[in-house]
Amino acid sequence: MAGRFAGHVVFITGASSGIGAALAREFARAGADVALAARRVERLERLAAELGAAGRRALVVECDVTVDGDLERAAARTRAALGRIDVVVANAGFSVTGLVESLTLEDYRTQFETNVFGVLRTVYATLEDLKTTRGRLVIVGSVSGHVAVPGGSAYSMSKFAVRALAESLGHELHPHGVAVTLVSPGFVESEIRQVDNRGVWHPEPREPLPKGLVMPTATAARQVVRAVARRRREAVVTGHGKVAVFLQRHAPWLVAWAIRRFGIRSHGAPRPAARAK
Repeated sequence: MAGRFAGHVVFITGASSGIGAALAREFARAGADVALAARRVERLERLAAELGAAGRRALVVECDVTVDGDLERAAARTRAALGRIDVVVANAGFSVTGLVESLTLEDYRTQFETNVFGVLRTVYATLEDLKTTRGRLVIVGSVSGHVAVPGGSAYSMSKFAVRALAESLGHELHPHGVAVTLVSPGFVESEIRQVDNRGVWHPEPREPLPKGLVMPTATAARQVVRAVARRRREAVVTGHGKVAVFLQRHAPWLVAWAIRRFGIRSHGAPRPAARAK
């Protein structure tokens, strides 16, 4: 993979942690220069220094995907500093959890503002760049965009939406030579369980996951960059994620049975009440 993206410029939202930061490292390892866009500038600066020490150009761009105009300004800075944009990774996102009766319309709006409209803002700000370079658009969805569980309606709705967006854009942008890759991760190391329903970060996760289920971000990033290099339509990341998506496509009745039988739920959502004996 080394050198596969030499001479390319990669623009990544949500680059301050998790999959976004790991993708920045992996694209840089593959020869790309990177524009790092996120709200937490101090983290971006540390990452930029790391990539710079490895010989890559890394631009830090403070950016909030929920603010109109921020993405346009970030893209303009990237063009001015790095000359072009070849790959766009719409990665910024977080998870609202809870049963529907515990959530409000504002919770759903907040979820969609980042996870759906933030992706759209990213697309609109960089679309002409990608057409010019016949580049690649990467939309980070989730296995939750294929399989919905109790307590995860808001998050799954947002990820189902961007899955539809990626599919439509794949058709729309094909005549322009732009490849669209949907990334659907399962459980990957990230800070998503440390962010509450209002998008506020906390030092401790809402509910830690079993370590055996969680893929390291570096491993996930290698799989994603390989898929982007091959211009694949979708990359489902993690073994359990691949199984879940396969079963949902071919045996949805079995998935529904398992969710209800074993009380599977979104992490951070209350457990279902025990049945009376």
